[in-house]
Amino acid sequence: MLTHLTIALDMMGGDYGPRSSIPAAVTAVNKHCNLVLLLCGNEAVISDGLSKLDSLNHPRLVIKHCTEVVTNSCEPAHALRNKKASSMRIALDLVKSGEAQACVSSGNTGALFFMAHYVLKMLPGIKRPALISAVPTEKKQPVYLLDLGANVHCDGQTLFEFGIMGSIVAGQALDLAQPKVYLLNIGSEDIKGHDGIKQAAQLMKNCEHINYQGYCEGSDMFSGKADVIVCEGFVGNVALKTCEGIAKLIMHKFTKALKKHAFYRLIAFVLRPIIKKLYKRVNPDQYNGASLVGLRGIVVKSHGNASNKAFLAAIEEAAQEVERCIPEKIQATFAHIASKSEHPSSSFSK
Repeated sequence: MLTHLTIALDMMGGDYGPRSSIPAAVTAVNKHCNLVLLLCGNEAVISDGLSKLDSLNHPRLVIKHCTEVVTNSCEPAHALRNKKASSMRIALDLVKSGEAQACVSSGNTGALFFMAHYVLKMLPGIKRPALISAVPTEKKQPVYLLDLGANVHCDGQTLFEFGIMGSIVAGQALDLAQPKVYLLNIGSEDIKGHDGIKQAAQLMKNCEHINYQGYCEGSDMFSGKADVIVCEGFVGNVALKTCEGIAKLIMHKFTKALKKHAFYRLIAFVLRPIIKKLYKRVNPDQYNGASLVGLRGIVVKSHGNASNKAFLAAIEEAAQEVERCIPEKIQATFAHIASKSEHPSSSFSK
C-alpha cells in the first residue's frame, strides 16, 4: 500500500453532485488513513456540506474552488472549449500536473472522455481509450467488460488494443496470470461477425500477451467463463444498460408480489439471509466506477446517478488502480509488443 495517495474529485458532476460526492469523500478519508482528496467545485457549497458532517477542517480534504460546472446536457466539444474552469477540467488538470494521482467524476461521460483525451493524452501505441468496469457473474469473481461507451464503433486494431488493456486490468484486479479474454459477437462460430471482429480475433490469437479464448455471445456475459469481454462501445453500453433494466424489472416484480401476497412475504422472511447475500453480490453500487484506460493518467467515471456508497466505490477503485500502477503496466506491455513487432521472427509481426 502506498504511504500517500492523492485523488482529485469532480464534486459537482452527475445527477446529485455534492449531495453524494461530499458524504462519499468524508467516508473515504475516514476509512483510508493514507488518502488525500482534492475536492473540485464550488467552495461555498462544498464548505457547507462538509460543515454539516463536521468535516470542514479535515486535514486530508482540500477544497479547490471552481467557477464552472459541466452539466449533463453540455455538448462535449463545447465543454472542452468553454469549460476550462469547471470542476471536471480542474480535476483532470491536477492529474496532468502531478498534484493528484487520479481523478473521479460522475459527470457528463462524453465531456469527460473529450477532456481526458485532450488533457492527459494517450499512452504510446494506443489509438483510443476505453471504458472498462467489473460486472457480476454466476461465480465469485466478476468479468471485466470493455468498451462501455467511449467509442461507438471500433476497428479490429482498436478492439485488439482493448483486449490487451482489459487483460492487464483484470489480471491485476483478480490476481490472474492469464485472464481469459473473449470477443463479444453474434455467435461463437469463427464465420460470425463483421470484418473488424474477425481482424481483432486474428490479432489476439497471435499475441502472447492475450489469453484469447474465442467469441462469446450475450448470454455468456454472466456465466463466469470469461475474465475479460471485449466489444465496441455501442454494443457494450447497450448490453450493460439492458442488464441493469432487467435487474430493476425483476426487483420490481418481486417487490410487487411481496406487497400482494402473504405467502410470498413468508417465503421472503425464510429466505432473507440468502436474499441479502445475493443482493450484496449483485448490488450495482459496489461495481460503480468505470475506468478510462489507455490514458497517461487514471480517470474513473462514476455512474451519473451514483449514491453515496456508489461514489465511494468509485473513489476506492481509483485508489486501487493507483496502487496497481495500471497505466505504467499498460505502457510497458505496449512497449514490449512494439519492440517485438520490429523483428520478423516475432509472433506479433505482420
